[in-house]
Amino acid sequence: MKKNLLIWAGLISAVLFLSGCLTCEKKEYTFKFTGDNSGQLTIKYINIMSTKDDTIDNSEEDFTSLMNDYLEGTEVENEFPDATVVSKELFEENGVLCGRIVLDFQDLAAAHLYQHKGKGPLMYCLGCYAIDSEYYSESNGEYGSDIMPVVFWDNGLKQLDLGTIVTTPDETTVGLLERWKQGY
Repeated sequence: MKKNLLIWAGLISAVLFLSGCLTCEKKEYTFKFTGDNSGQLTIKYINIMSTKDDTIDNSEEDFTSLMNDYLEGTEVENEFPDATVVSKELFEENGVLCGRIVLDFQDLAAAHLYQHKGKGPLMYCLGCYAIDSEYYSESNGEYGSDIMPVVFWDNGLKQLDLGTIVTTPDETTVGLLERWKQGY
């Protein structure tokens, strides 16, 4: 029994150690309001990549996860449980693999937005919901700073735009465009 436990512990450790990480270079968020607190959120993922672990290329497994868990699976629905997924797609743009999800939301919280007591600026907290760490790049709002990683927008805007940086491509990343072109 003890021997089996050690074998299983070793296998689990190997899987965790050898697994890669699905990421992207940048994200672009567009919140378009169709009602007071309802609307549509579009998230564009630019340059979807796999990161290597100790020089081990796990891009094949990460691509499979992208297809099975995100595109065909329910990871997006799990991340936004109170929104309705309108569409999910992958496409090539500027020589890299990109993705886009479109969600309808009936209230601010479903789109991960916040407004204190229904008044004042609309707010989005960077890194509060995302699996990957994200860093502010640009927006049509005001960024609170690294000390308070919140983007603020004036109440009454019909569209909120936000760009973030997730992972800078380097020798530890593998773009997934060629794998996507091969088909799933």
